[in-house]
Amino acid sequence: MNPKPVTSGLSISPQLSIADIEAAKAQGFRSIIVNRPDGEEAGQPTIEEMRNAASAAGLGFAAIPVTPGKASVEDAARFDLAIRTLEGPVIAYCRTGVRAATLWALSLGSSTAPDLLLQTLSSAGYDLSAMKPRLEALYKGRGASNNTDSTQNG
Repeated sequence: MNPKPVTSGLSISPQLSIADIEAAKAQGFRSIIVNRPDGEEAGQPTIEEMRNAASAAGLGFAAIPVTPGKASVEDAARFDLAIRTLEGPVIAYCRTGVRAATLWALSLGSSTAPDLLLQTLSSAGYDLSAMKPRLEALYKGRGASNNTDSTQNG
């Protein structure tokens, strides 16, 4: 497990395993957000398995499953609510981390300059420059009509 810090309260990671739950706790994480739907890949732990492992470890948990390339403004709002209500620091994950990074950027898109969001994510190892037009639209207040992202990997 190699989470990438995005903010002091949020790190993003590729797929976590059940064993990674204890490692996350040992690294100081207090909550987990899964952004991957069940059944994307053989052998992937289910949301329920991850929820149970997080609960057994005493960690908070939220599931906001998003299909690759389909992150909506509503998904981002749910992500933002989870970040604000779960005890931090939080680790969010999907297959590669891109969906979690996308949701974080979209959740702040109306209040934070797109270049700052993209630079922050780039520093964490995520190139979401293809999202810049969508983030610019959100920042200018026109984002509600643009419901899905153009980032296809996840």
